[in-house]
Amino acid sequence: MTDAPAILKGMRVGDHASVTRSFSADNLRQFQQLAAHDGATLQAVPEPLIGALFSYLLGVELPGFGTNYLKQEMSFEQPAPVGQPLTAKVEITRLRPDKHLVDLATTCTDAAGTVICRGRALVLAQDVGA
Repeated sequence: MTDAPAILKGMRVGDHASVTRSFSADNLRQFQQLAAHDGATLQAVPEPLIGALFSYLLGVELPGFGTNYLKQEMSFEQPAPVGQPLTAKVEITRLRPDKHLVDLATTCTDAAGTVICRGRALVLAQDVGA
């Protein structure tokens, strides 16, 4: 078996990254315009905006620039409150260096710690940092 790729050598199971963000009513109106959604006023943060927090973390923080999404699963358990801090977190659960793969658990919680969303992501880290 060959050595793990250099980018995976620095990663460990349990490594994690998080970001906290609040989405205002104005942010939701902008999202509706971008999505060409002309329906009623949104009462909760749309799920794609929460998914975007995970995308940010995977592409910028862990594993980082050059990460390629292969799979994302998300299960939404509660509506995300508008105007309140949401914390998205990714945590490495498995490394497969021979295939350049990283499995991560994903969670999003509100300020009280209530789970809004949980799931997992599978990414290819072959080109990270290139």
